[in-house]
Amino acid sequence: MSDALESVIGQATELPWLWAGLAAYALATFIAVAGVIRTQGRAVGAMAVSRSHEKLVLMIVATGVVLIAIALAERWVRIGHGPFVNLFELLMSQLFSLGLVFTLVYWRMPVLRPSAVVALPLMGVLGGWVLALQPVDTPLPPTYHNDWLWAHVGLGKIFLSLSLVGTGLAGVILLRHTRFFAGWFRQMPADEVLDGLAWRFMLLAFIFHSLMLIAGAVWAQDAWGRYWAWDALETSSFLNWLLLGASIHARLTYRMPIRVGAMAIIAVFVFAFITYFGTPFYSEAAHKGVI
Repeated sequence: MSDALESVIGQATELPWLWAGLAAYALATFIAVAGVIRTQGRAVGAMAVSRSHEKLVLMIVATGVVLIAIALAERWVRIGHGPFVNLFELLMSQLFSLGLVFTLVYWRMPVLRPSAVVALPLMGVLGGWVLALQPVDTPLPPTYHNDWLWAHVGLGKIFLSLSLVGTGLAGVILLRHTRFFAGWFRQMPADEVLDGLAWRFMLLAFIFHSLMLIAGAVWAQDAWGRYWAWDALETSSFLNWLLLGASIHARLTYRMPIRVGAMAIIAVFVFAFITYFGTPFYSEAAHKGVI
C-alpha cells in the first residue's frame, strides 16, 4: 500500500471526528445567540428559567472539545507526532485548546456566559478556515525533538485562550452600546465589572505570553544554538508582548476609558491571531522548523 493511500485512509478515520466537533461548536454558537436574544428584557427573577439554554451550551461545547480531542489523538497515533507542524494541525489543535479553556471558564464563571456570543463565533472563524485546508501530513522537523517545544507550544495556547475570554468580554462592552445589541447583554454586570474581569484575564495572558517567550528562547538555544534571531515570528510575537504589556500599563496607570480599553484588548487578540496563524506560514522569513 502506498504512503499516499495510507494517508487518505488514515484521514478518513480522524476527519469525521473533527467535523463532528466543529458541528458541535456551531450548534453551541447558535443556541448561545438564540438564548441571549430570548432573555433580553426579562426581569432578574426570571433568570433561572430564561438561562436554561446555558447548561445546554456548556454540554455541547464540552462535547465538541472531546470530539476534537479524539480527532487529534487519531492523527497523533497515525503520523507519530503532535499536531503542531503545519497550519492544518495548528488550527486543529488550537480549536481544542481554545474550546477547553473556554469551556472551563464558561462552567466556573456563570456571569460571563453571555459573552459566548462573541467568543464562539471567533472560534468559528478558525473552524471554517481548517475546513478549507488540505489535511496534509508533514514530517516532524529535527528541531522539534525537544521537550522545551512542548512548554513553548502549551504556554502559547493558554495565552491565546485567555485572550479569547478577555476579547469576548471586550466585545460585550462594545456591542451593548449599539442600538441593535443593546438588549442582548442587559442581564450582564455593568461595564466597570466586565472591564475589570477582562483585564484580569489579559494580565494572566501576559504572564503566559512571557513564559512562552522564555520557553521558546530556551528551545531555540537547544535547537539552533541561539536564543533569539529576530526572525519574523519571533519579532511579531515580541511586538504582541509589547502591545499587551503597554495596554496593561495604560489600564493600570491612566484613566483609560472603558471602551478604549475594550478596543485595546481586541487589538491584542487580532495581533496574536495574525502572529499565530499568518506570520510563520506566509512570511518570507518563516520561523525555522515550522515549514
